[in-house]
Amino acid sequence: MSERATLPPETEEPGPEEGEPTDADGPTAVTNGAEAVVRALENAGVEYAFGVQGGAIMPVYDALYDSAIDHVTMAHEQGAAHAADAFGIVSGEPGVCMATSGPGATNLVTGIADADMDSDPMLALTGQVPTAFVGNDAFQETDTTGVTTPITKTNTFAADPDGVGTDVGEAFALAREGRPGPTLVDLPKDVTNAETDRDPGEPHVPDTYDVQTEADPEIVERAARRIEESSRPVLLLGGGVIKGAASEECRQFAIDHGIPVITTMPGTGAFPEDHELALEGAGMHGTGYANMAISLCDTLIGVGTRFDDRLTGGIETFAPDAEVIHVDIDPAEISKNIHAEYPLVGDAGTVIEQLDAAIEHPPEAAKWRAQCQQWKSEYPMRYDAPDDDPVKPQFVVEALDAATSDRAIVTTGVGQHQMWAWQFWTWTHPRTWVSSHGLGAMGYGLPAAIGARFAADDDQEVVCIDGDGSFLMTLQELSVAVRENLDITVAVLNNEYIGMVRQWQDAFFEGRHAASEYSWMPEFDKLAEAFGAEGFRIDEYDDVAETIEAALAYDGPSVIDVHIDPREDVYPMVPSGGDNSQFALSEDQL
Repeated sequence: MSERATLPPETEEPGPEEGEPTDADGPTAVTNGAEAVVRALENAGVEYAFGVQGGAIMPVYDALYDSAIDHVTMAHEQGAAHAADAFGIVSGEPGVCMATSGPGATNLVTGIADADMDSDPMLALTGQVPTAFVGNDAFQETDTTGVTTPITKTNTFAADPDGVGTDVGEAFALAREGRPGPTLVDLPKDVTNAETDRDPGEPHVPDTYDVQTEADPEIVERAARRIEESSRPVLLLGGGVIKGAASEECRQFAIDHGIPVITTMPGTGAFPEDHELALEGAGMHGTGYANMAISLCDTLIGVGTRFDDRLTGGIETFAPDAEVIHVDIDPAEISKNIHAEYPLVGDAGTVIEQLDAAIEHPPEAAKWRAQCQQWKSEYPMRYDAPDDDPVKPQFVVEALDAATSDRAIVTTGVGQHQMWAWQFWTWTHPRTWVSSHGLGAMGYGLPAAIGARFAADDDQEVVCIDGDGSFLMTLQELSVAVRENLDITVAVLNNEYIGMVRQWQDAFFEGRHAASEYSWMPEFDKLAEAFGAEGFRIDEYDDVAETIEAALAYDGPSVIDVHIDPREDVYPMVPSGGDNSQFALSEDQL
């Protein structure tokens, strides 16, 4: 029996104070800055981190060696950032990515910028040269905090081994608090190597950080009266609805008050598209009926949307007859692009509940709902698919949708394939659409599928719908999917073009295909097999259903090289800066 066990109760040794090393019965005591970094991640409940090793970040990786955190080594740092971003989208908790100094850190920048544009929770940890070398153009030195200041919610240069763990904990907490976004901590090698016994404790935001959750009651009352008086209301749900876990509140609000619902691209899945009130997505490639409704409404209730240009088209023609009620947790977004007569700053779910409680009777909008249904009949999402033409991409998207569950997660790259996936999949659940919206980063799809797979439930399928140009940018991450034996299915819609560029060149540049023809594409099914994945190919309609079934059934990563009609374009389309009500259904209408 130990000496400790024989002590009488009144002489029992006290436990460690906060910040002191713990004994062998609890967590191992922190001994240096790197261990404090890892302890901060553990205290935050981090299960996975995505990254690439390197010299300046090596002390942190050494501390990670003995941690329960599962590190997923990616093939490229950009892939690590996109995987962490997708993990955050699906899980709602910040994804963590790691890289060394210099090129490691700069390779994260695209993924950090993407997370910033889309308000995705992410924590980036970057190695840095020793503090004595900073500013001397040392080997693999970059001013990482300077480079990333414009694209992070906050970033920190860790200067003190006693405080580095707290720096990481605060950055993690800030990434998910209020309006989510990416945060970064730059970790000089001497700081992570230096001795410290300071345990960082649980992550928390600084005392000076304050988030308004409830909107001004007076403005809520005025907005409620406006909704009651409205005859043509629409509810526009943006990405903030999903980030704020407010989908259920918004769904019930729309149903209770009979208000047609439109979603932005980041808001996809916030409202089930199989509901009669759903008008689906609006904007440049939104449905004709959503764009008609948004153009002719008299009251626009925008929730968690920043009214970006791909949604609005020309500001002067956007919802010209509407009074705007704008709900957003970030006051900087209110009236930034579209003037709001009723600015409601606060948490999406909380403010919708405030509005719901203040509304005494629903708007008299039966004729408006009937008009919206008529527009659905007039402008259906259809495409021609003659048997003697090459396979249409829309057909493939619909076949994938039919072959998977309602909760399947779809990731995409950026381009025509992204739009077809958005338009022709029926979205019914939040956190199932994972794409690069504001930044529009090609190459996002495959590493995002890897991050999504780690965040998803075991019974959720993960499908990546990619384009040939987009897939080519990050296909090295297929080696990670094979190594980890991840059950993901990639469908490459291969038209041997950067398709959206080709479409614009045909419409606006007299068909001059400068640098957009990709006839030199590899055979992706064979390339997949070279990586150790299962490869498939589709050339005919008769191949589609059987091949998709086989690819989904394969227990591991599979790639379908789908050779689609290279002439197919994405419609409806509103030219950049155009009037949403003047959407084109074919090239001759542009």
